[in-house]
Parts: sequence; structure tokens; C-alpha cells
Amino acid sequence: MRRARSFGAAPGFGFADAVGPSQMVVLLSSAPDTMSFPRRRLVLLASLLLSIVASSPATASPAAPPPGFVALFNGRDLSGWRGGTTYDHRQLLELPAAERAALIADWTRSLTELKDGKPHWRVEAGELVNDGVGGFATTERDYGDFELSLEFKLAPGADSGVYLRGVPQVQIWDSTMPDPKGHGYAFGSGGLWNNTKGTPGRDPKVRADRPIGEWNALRITMVGTRVSVWLNGQQVVENVVLENYYDKVNKALTPEQRRPVPARGPIQLQTHGGATTWRNIFLRELPSS
Repeated sequence: MRRARSFGAAPGFGFADAVGPSQMVVLLSSAPDTMSFPRRRLVLLASLLLSIVASSPATASPAAPPPGFVALFNGRDLSGWRGGTTYDHRQLLELPAAERAALIADWTRSLTELKDGKPHWRVEAGELVNDGVGGFATTERDYGDFELSLEFKLAPGADSGVYLRGVPQVQIWDSTMPDPKGHGYAFGSGGLWNNTKGTPGRDPKVRADRPIGEWNALRITMVGTRVSVWLNGQQVVENVVLENYYDKVNKALTPEQRRPVPARGPIQLQTHGGATTWRNIFLRELPSS
């Protein structure tokens, strides 16, 4: 907390130490009747200004990126982000330019469509807030090998994730949700959920989630096709190949015809129901593998 500045004591006031704004308002507004009119007017003006400062909401300043990292989110607006969805990035790049631009524009419009009078994606107090619907927040730039760090906070029942090079996903969800279909909520967040069930890394090695409503720290490295994940300082995935979801679900391809994930692609923050909040989204590009 920033320390209050000391104010010199005016005649008629018996204080010399610094006090908080709300205390200053009370003290200044209780000036003695013997004070001259010009001095009283000055004191009342100071009282008004201090009351405005005291009632103004605090705006969080974005944290500085660690050395070698860049901030993907500036803490003010959606600069550097577009809309997206679960869509094969290779296929997107193969579209005619006009068709690709129209598709991206449609996804991007969905980011700021209103629900209950508020955009699906918005900035509040330096944090990126999503109400659980709308397109995915997707970086305008594509990335190859990288280290990504961010913090996220979930509302009860939230289901989200981070797509790597446009491929799903490092799973994020409320690990306390009822699980009648056996999705694996209780294993916690951080696993590569779209990998083949039962393979290493599909579920996190440990459940490292913090309670709902608290901030979680997520760190991801991707080198080639291999991904490692740390959640709140604990490694939950270790050097596992991220499977190409799009080729895997393509019934026209045999297993031998399936390609690895793309060499480059965007980072995406998924919307899949339930509110999520994000901050301190930093990325460091690594030398190509």
C-alpha cells in the first residue's frame, strides 16, 4: 500500500502526522468557527478533493513481464487479440484471404457481444474477464516454440482451457464439479484433455488447483510437439506430445495419415461455460527446435 503524504498542520488543528483520505475529510470539514473565511474556503476545497480521491475506485497497474517475456494482454483493452473458435489453423490459413478475413471478423465480433449489458470479453481493473460465452480470445500473432505464463481465476462450474498453436488444449476447470459422465474433473486442471484417454499427460499428475475464486498460476512450455505444464508451482504434465485433435477426429484419415500439430499457431483462451478471469499473460519465444 502506498503511504500517505504528511500534511503540515494548519492553525487551529491539533495534528501533524499523516492520515488516510477519509480521516482527512472528517478533520478538514470540522474546522473551528474562528478560522478566517479565505482559510475556511481553502479547507473546504481540500476536503472536497480528498473525498473524491477517497471514493475513486482503484485501478490495478499491469505487472511488468519477467525478463525476456512480452505481455500478451496490456491490462487496458483487447489490443493484440482477435476472436476464434475450435478450428484447424492449417485449414484457416488455406482459405482464400477474403473468406479467412470474414470468418475472423465474425469470431471477433462475438467477443464484444453483450450479455446482461456487458461484453462477453471485457477489461475490469486491469484483468481480462469472460462470462463463459462468446468466441475464444485468440492472439493475432502465431507462435512456434514458447514459454507461456498466466494467472486465471474461475467461477463455480467454469470450464475453460488454453489452446496451443490453435490446438486444444491445456484443460482448466472447476475440479469440484459433479462428474456423472466421467470427464475427470477431480483430477484437476492442467492436463492435455484432448489427448487419447489413458495416455500420460491426458490427466494431470497431481491435483494442484486452488479453491474456486482464488488465483491460479499456470506455466506452459511447448517445444516442437512436446508440452510441459506447471500449475501453482507443481508440474502436472511432463514433456508430452500434444496430439493433433483436428486430424484425430477426421474420419477420412487413418492413424498413419495424421499429422503432428502445426509448427506455428495462436494462443487461445477458451470459453466453454462459467466465468473466467485472466491476468499477467506473458510469453517468451524459444529458439526453434
